[in-house]
Amino acid sequence: MIGVFDSGFGGLTVLKPIMDLLPEYDYVYLGDNARAPYGNHSEKTIREYTEQAINHLFGQGVKLIIIACNTASTNALSWLQKEYLDGENETERKILGVTIPTAEYVVKVSKTKRIGLVGTKATINSKKYEAEVAKLSKDIKLYSKACPLLVPLIEENWHHRPEAISILKKYLRPLKHSNIDTLILGCTHYPLMYKYFEKHMGKNVTIVQSGVITANSLKDYLIRHPEIESKITKNKKRKFQTTDCPVSMKNFIEKYFGIMISRPEKVKIGKK
Repeated sequence: MIGVFDSGFGGLTVLKPIMDLLPEYDYVYLGDNARAPYGNHSEKTIREYTEQAINHLFGQGVKLIIIACNTASTNALSWLQKEYLDGENETERKILGVTIPTAEYVVKVSKTKRIGLVGTKATINSKKYEAEVAKLSKDIKLYSKACPLLVPLIEENWHHRPEAISILKKYLRPLKHSNIDTLILGCTHYPLMYKYFEKHMGKNVTIVQSGVITANSLKDYLIRHPEIESKITKNKKRKFQTTDCPVSMKNFIEKYFGIMISRPEKVKIGKK
C-alpha cells in the first residue's frame, strides 16, 4: 500500500495524478484536517505532527509514503528519513516528498532563470526550495512569497469568493514585478485556485503544480527500486482518512476531484 499524507485536502491534488498514472496499487490518503494548516506552526510542531502521521500510516502496513504537504516536506522530510530509514528499514519502507522533483522540473523549464515560489510561511522560511534549486543551477534567481491566508480559505471552500481572489492578487503583485517566467505552487492546496493564478500571472508565466511531477517521479522511482515496489499491494483499493469531519472530506473530494468514494474514516493520530 502507498500512503499519501497532507495537512488537509491539498494532498488530493497529488494523489489523483498518482492514481491516474499508477492505478494498480492500493492507496490510503490521510488528511490531518483537524490541525490544518501546518504552515503557521514552528518547525518542531510540524515535525511532531508529521511524525505522528507517518507512524499512523506505517502502522497500517504502508510501505511507501508520499508527504504531499510542502510544509511537511520542507520542514520534516529530511529529519524523518534519517530517523526512520536507517539500518534494516532501508529496504523495507520509504518516505518521499514533493520538493526535490518539483525543483528538478522548474530548473529544466525556466528559460529566463527567474523563478517564483508561493507557499506557506513555514515553507518559505525553510529556504528548502532555494537549497534544492541551487544544487542544480547556480544561475537561477528564486523569488518567494508567503501566502498564509490561502490554505484556510481553501479548506473552508471559500477559494472562489471575490475576497479570496483579491487576497491572491495582492500576494502575486511582487512576483509579477520580478519578471519571473515560472511560478511554483509550493502548496498542494494552491492548484485548487489554479485558474486565478494563471489569470493574474499572465500567459508568459508557466504555473507549476507538484501533482503530475510527483506522479512521474514516483513511477520512475518504483522502476528503479524493485525491492520496494515488490512489497506494495496491487488490488486497486482506495482508503481515505481524516482527523476531522468525514462528511466534509467526502463532499470536497467528490465536488473538486470527481472521485466518488464511500464515507472516509475519522482517525486520531495525536498522542493517546
